[in-house]
Amino acid sequence: MIDVLLQQVRDAKRRVQMAIGRCVLSAIDDTTLAQTVQLQLLEGEVADTVERFQQYGFTSVPHSGAEGVMVSVGGLRSHGIVVAVEDRRYRLKGLAAGEVAIYDDQGQQVVLKRDQVLISSTNKIVVHSDAEIDFTGPKAVISTAEVDLGGTGGQGVARLGDQVTVGASVGTITSASSTVKATG
Repeated sequence: MIDVLLQQVRDAKRRVQMAIGRCVLSAIDDTTLAQTVQLQLLEGEVADTVERFQQYGFTSVPHSGAEGVMVSVGGLRSHGIVVAVEDRRYRLKGLAAGEVAIYDDQGQQVVLKRDQVLISSTNKIVVHSDAEIDFTGPKAVISTAEVDLGGTGGQGVARLGDQVTVGASVGTITSASSTVKATG
C-alpha cells in the first residue's frame, strides 16, 4: 500500500514539474482556427500540433527558432498550449518605462512613445478605409519630395509664387491661403 502511495506522489510531483516549460518553435501552421506549432522541448522531445494562444486583437506568425513557454494542461505533455512567444533576435530594445511597441523582423515598428506615436518602415505604408478618414490636430507637417493628391498622375497644384497660365495669359500667383503652405 505504501509503495502505491509513494508511486502516486512521484507521478504527481513529475506532472507538476513538467506542467510549465521552455520550448523552441520549429514549425508554425497559421491556416487553422487556432494557430498550431511544432515544438522542440527537452533534448530530443518534439511536440506536434500544439495550439498557440494569442491575445485577442493581436496575432503574429513567429519565425522558426523563436522561443516560447508551453503549459501542459493537467501536467500532461500530450495536452500542451503555448502561452507566450519571444524572439530575442528581433526584439525592439531601449524603450522607456511605459512605452509599447509592435515590431517585426524587418525593423518595421509602431511605437507608443511617451511624447509621440512613431510609425517607422522602409516599406510602403498604406492607410485604407471605405469611410472618411479624419486627421485632427493643430498642425500637419508633410516632409516629402512629392505629394500626389487624388492618386498618382493627377492634376498639378499651383503654389504662391508659381507661374500659371489662365487662358492665353501667363502670370504669377501673388496671394494664397495662409493655412495650407508648401515649400520647395
